[in-house]
Amino acid sequence: MSIYKRGETWYIQFTDQNGNRIQQSANTKNKQEAQELHDKLKSESWRIKHVGGTKRYTYKEAIVRWISEQQHRKRPEDDAQQIRFLDAYLRDRYLDEINKTLIDRIKTEKLKTGVKNSTVNRMLNFLRALLNKARNEWEWLDSVPKVKKLAESNKRIRWLTQPETALLLKELPEHLRLMCEFTLATGLRESNVTGLQWSQIDMQRNTAWIHPDQAKSGKAIAVPLNEDAVKIIRSQVGKHLTHVFTYKGEPVSRANNHAWRKALVRAGIKDFRWHDLRHTWASNHIQNGTPLHILKELGGWADLSMVMRYAHLSSEHLQEYAGNVKAVSKINVTDLLHNQKQA
Repeated sequence: MSIYKRGETWYIQFTDQNGNRIQQSANTKNKQEAQELHDKLKSESWRIKHVGGTKRYTYKEAIVRWISEQQHRKRPEDDAQQIRFLDAYLRDRYLDEINKTLIDRIKTEKLKTGVKNSTVNRMLNFLRALLNKARNEWEWLDSVPKVKKLAESNKRIRWLTQPETALLLKELPEHLRLMCEFTLATGLRESNVTGLQWSQIDMQRNTAWIHPDQAKSGKAIAVPLNEDAVKIIRSQVGKHLTHVFTYKGEPVSRANNHAWRKALVRAGIKDFRWHDLRHTWASNHIQNGTPLHILKELGGWADLSMVMRYAHLSSEHLQEYAGNVKAVSKINVTDLLHNQKQA
């Protein structure tokens, strides 16, 4: 039996030219695709033994291994989206056939779907990461093509003014309003707020803890809770056994939902996402004099490059140098030349 089905997924098996039994998932629900992968791997095994050379690995094999090694990722659905699109162009390719010409064609086809340059770049980032892993860690490739990304426009950071904030909070249903206020008080990302559990709260120290696997930087974050945040936390006590924020007795899975978007419309606020609440939090900090290096720690950013996006909102950190523009007092040239000779 060269291919067989387990659940909805097809698997392949065969004995290679050295007598080794090869058995693996074809990572597909399509029988024909599984058969094609089986035939390709078996043919490659024969070529290596009878013709010579090193084993060539397929894109499909790389994807199977990538998925098995990336199960810890916080958002595996992001990879799945890229894999679905790339599959149409790379499904039957060997890794060493993925060259610059092919990548440029894929890039062009992606643009034809009407997406932004940033969306294309996310796809290219995934492909580059896959190829680099195949070369650097798996040793499946000797070299990888250069993946040139598209230029992205640097749009302004969207944040709410105080009047806009008041309008939005007024229109939000209570459970979203509380999460919105908590985000504006802490700067936490949406997933950290919706997934916040009581085990992460230390009310004695007024601190919330974000575990490494919950943080974008991969490092634990201690989040100091100000008076507003503490008040919100206390208002949630007793509503759920494990989770802080709930709706109708159940944990909230997503805040950026239909109710959120309808509230934005009623408040007359355009071009604004839930994540922009974090921008608002950071902008408010900068405008109230929080130093950039402190904001970096508060926001859990890995380096200052992300924080510098907000630097233009305040000039206090430059104030002490503003007087350096004053003209230097006149220098006695004779005395200067005399001193130089003495030296």
